[in-house]
Amino acid sequence: MGGKLHAAAGGLVLAIIASFLVATVAVELFGNAAAVARVKWAILWALAVLIPCLVAAGASGTRLGRGWRGGLVALKRRRMAIIAPVGLFVLVPAAAFLAVRAGDGRLDTGFYAVQVVELVAGAVNFTLLAMNMRDGLAIVRRRAVGAAAG
Repeated sequence: MGGKLHAAAGGLVLAIIASFLVATVAVELFGNAAAVARVKWAILWALAVLIPCLVAAGASGTRLGRGWRGGLVALKRRRMAIIAPVGLFVLVPAAAFLAVRAGDGRLDTGFYAVQVVELVAGAVNFTLLAMNMRDGLAIVRRRAVGAAAG
């Protein structure tokens, strides 16, 4: 069950983060100030789903990787040591700042500076999480091949 929870939570995390990135770029290209505000508030509220999924993926991944020291599991742990603080100390505060600013109609230089930081940090976290998913799938394949051979 732990592996299925981990896979589901991790997949949902990637989908949510991708939707944040796509919605942000799309609304900036095609929307007006009111649409930007709606997207920024929706992202802030969606953190209520994203954060528990991240916790579930992290906790189940830690449990699944217990006792493993090297290889892909070690890479996944090193990536998570970057992903977690970037999310907690950059992305969550940026989402709150951007939602409030957009809600007030203040799409100024400060708003766009923070939005650039948010987009870059979000893209970095998305990439690192996608690499973790790729490596997790490789671990599952190796276990299946080992179990079939053994």
